[in-house]
Amino acid sequence: MKFSKFKWFLLTGFYSGLLPKAPGTWGSLVGILIAYLIVLCFPNPNLTIFLLAVLFTIIGYKYTNDYELISNIHDDKRIVIDEIAGVLLTVAMLGNLMEDTFIKLFLAFVSFRFFDIYKPSIIGKIDQKAPGGLGVMGDDLIAGVFAGIFSGILYMIFLKFK
Repeated sequence: MKFSKFKWFLLTGFYSGLLPKAPGTWGSLVGILIAYLIVLCFPNPNLTIFLLAVLFTIIGYKYTNDYELISNIHDDKRIVIDEIAGVLLTVAMLGNLMEDTFIKLFLAFVSFRFFDIYKPSIIGKIDQKAPGGLGVMGDDLIAGVFAGIFSGILYMIFLKFK
């Protein structure tokens, strides 16, 4: 059984996960870029970004399960659709994205990478114990929620000094 090039294109975050160093960071940057393009083009970017995070989650869960059945590799580091979904969820939680857009995207990116790399609390447990696409996608989605809350707090602190 062969894995399709289109599925691999999506799983690897439009091939960003194939870059030689830090594939998760590159995938997260792709997610931030997608979020920024949505802010530029859509009247309600938060809802659109949230729905896109849901779509990437569904696709990532299904295609990751397919990939793992064929390859016998769990959580292949080249797969970064989970980072895209997670960082999009973080961004979607940040209120009015039409205001202080770059600050919010920066806070979302840094916060998400922190929680995705260090995996505190339940994030690490999901990463280690959940099988297949659930584990691959689940830890990044929970990291996205934690990062959304954390970056929202950081943004409120930023507003006090603005």
